[in-house]
Amino acid sequence: MRCGRGRLFDVVVDLRRGSPTFGRWEGFELSAENGQQLLVPAGFAHGFVTREPETEIVYKRSDYYAPEAEGAVAWDDPEIGIDWGLGGADPILSEKDRAAPRLGDFDTPFTYQEGGA
Repeated sequence: MRCGRGRLFDVVVDLRRGSPTFGRWEGFELSAENGQQLLVPAGFAHGFVTREPETEIVYKRSDYYAPEAEGAVAWDDPEIGIDWGLGGADPILSEKDRAAPRLGDFDTPFTYQEGGA
C-alpha cells in the first residue's frame, strides 16, 4: 500500500486465530509526501481513512481480485478499539463495511503458525 496523492491513515488488524496479537491493530500515516509503504500480509484485515480531499491509494495484490473471498470486521468494533481520528465525523462506508460483523462474530479462515505467518 502507498499513497500516491494526499494523505491517509492506514490500519491493519491481526485476524489469525491463536495469534498472541489477535484482534490488535496498528495504524500508519501514509502520504505522498512521506513516501512510506505498507505490506499487509495474509491473515490481517486492512482499512483506511483519508485525511485530505482527492487522496489516492495505490496497492498491489498477491492474486487476482476475488470478491467471494473477501471478509470484513466492523470498523467501530469496541473490542478492537481503533482510534480513527475522525473527531466525531461519520465516515463514508461501503455496503460491505456497514454490514461487517464484530470481531467476536467473525469466522476467521486464518490460523497463527508459530515462527511464521
